[in-house]
Amino acid sequence: HGVCGACTIRINGKAARSCLLYAVQMSGKTVETVESLGSDDRLNSLQTAFQKHHALQCGFCTPGILMSLTQLIEEEPNADEERIKDILTGHLCRCTGYENIISAALEVLEKKEGKKHLISKKNLWLNPKDNFGKLERGKV
Repeated sequence: HGVCGACTIRINGKAARSCLLYAVQMSGKTVETVESLGSDDRLNSLQTAFQKHHALQCGFCTPGILMSLTQLIEEEPNADEERIKDILTGHLCRCTGYENIISAALEVLEKKEGKKHLISKKNLWLNPKDNFGKLERGKV
């Protein structure tokens, strides 16, 4: 059905669900998979940000999300948190809760454009790394 997004690849630079395609349809087209990101000995900036922000756990959804976000970052360098969330609606992740994925994508966009993207305050409490030292007992 293509609902989970885990099999997302890029065909001629555009994200597509490989589970909905036949191999013969790829004849003469450029097909990029998650293995095309980075190099054999080095992760690309998005993969590095995923690692830094702990944006993956089981790894099942990660390849598809990386491919969709790669296209977003290339085509919309001014994307904001809401646009990232819009892209992520095409992906099911049952482990991370998406917040660390969003943080990773925002970091890459910040570095690319030299801007500061703000994560909405309503989501900050979900990142324990940023808040454990700030919480008072009995208060959220």
